Amino acid sequence: MKSYKLLATLLLVPVLLLAGCSGVAASLGTVSQASAPVATGVPVASTAPVVNIQSSASSNALATLQDTFEQIYTNVNPSVVNIDVILNSSSTTSSQGQQNPFGFGSPVPQGPQEALGSGFVWDTQGHIVTNNHVVDGASKITVTFSDGNTVDATLVAADPNSDLAVLQVNVPANQLQPVQLGDSSQVKVGQIAIAIGNPYGLSGTMTEGIISGLSRSLPVGLDNSTGQTQTGPTYTIPDIIQTDAAINPGNSGGVLVNDQGQVIGVTAAIRSPVDANSGIGFVIPSGIVQQVVPSLIQTGHYDHPWIGISGTSMTYDFAQAMNLNSEQKGALVVDVVPNSPAAAAGLQGSNNQVNINGQPVPVGGDVITAIDGQPVNTFEDLSSYLINNTQVGQTVTLTILRQGNQQTVKLTLGTLPQQPGQ
Repeated sequence: MKSYKLLATLLLVPVLLLAGCSGVAASLGTVSQASAPVATGVPVASTAPVVNIQSSASSNALATLQDTFEQIYTNVNPSVVNIDVILNSSSTTSSQGQQNPFGFGSPVPQGPQEALGSGFVWDTQGHIVTNNHVVDGASKITVTFSDGNTVDATLVAADPNSDLAVLQVNVPANQLQPVQLGDSSQVKVGQIAIAIGNPYGLSGTMTEGIISGLSRSLPVGLDNSTGQTQTGPTYTIPDIIQTDAAINPGNSGGVLVNDQGQVIGVTAAIRSPVDANSGIGFVIPSGIVQQVVPSLIQTGHYDHPWIGISGTSMTYDFAQAMNLNSEQKGALVVDVVPNSPAAAAGLQGSNNQVNINGQPVPVGGDVITAIDGQPVNTFEDLSSYLINNTQVGQTVTLTILRQGNQQTVKLTLGTLPQQPGQ
């Protein structure tokens, strides 16, 4: 089973030993400079300056890049904050609280504990955005700004299904510097990515790297005591950005920005066997942040549109097992949730089982190949379309293959139920 690690740092210390908040950052890679070639063969009598064009151009490019990084840090760092959380004793023993997210010790000691994370200024009304798993189960939250000013914060609202939360602080508007959001839909693999946050309590840390992958998915039904996905159905956040940033514990809720200093996502998790950076970091895209955060501020919740199925992406093996074209793409319906929109629309789950690579797998369900005329090549395509293009109560048209025959199904979207304990 894949293991994902949440990034808040848990400090197993009693309340009396609390210190000021410090931050968490991520490291994205390095820029190396090649040795400049040395000019040779210049007559001794010559007084003309020797200009190495390659070295000059290289130095200028490096200086420009360095200036860009410096300017981004100057502009963005004042918007990034450290979040210090006191978890109440009941949350430290609940599988839903942000207790022991990396499995440091088992079980977690009883009593209040301290956790560290990151966040960023959303507006001049004092709203701070972070990850839900940073503040889940908190009895006390404090925010420290880049200038060292520390203030108490209150939780406005949280959405576990996007792993986002909004805090509020009482700080004068002229002391708040909101971030500038970028368009995550325009992000491409290979582009420069810069992370600013507070890794391991090291406030104001900036690192750089590239965008490593797009259209990943991140399960939110995690058991925070192990970092493993919980048993039973889980919801996955679509359109996740992958970066080679050295994202580490405490980086949760920090920012990933582009070369213009615009926030393209919120650092949230890593894939690692050792609870530390392995070059695979996951970032919630700004497109989802822009949808969820205003709703949390205005209404206190965000309703995710919901079909009511679990499934997987079609593969060559699945297609062969179902006597379909070996190149058939789509989202295979494995299970239909009872009393869901999918059940009401008559979608059918998989009722056969075959062995693929020695493992029993369910097959035979409906294969969703399009939604509202937009191709669905993977299950992630379906999830992405729902969050980016639909809302609760909207009727969508699904194109499906059932027993190899194409047909269309009308389905009215419901509201994604909360996970148990939310």
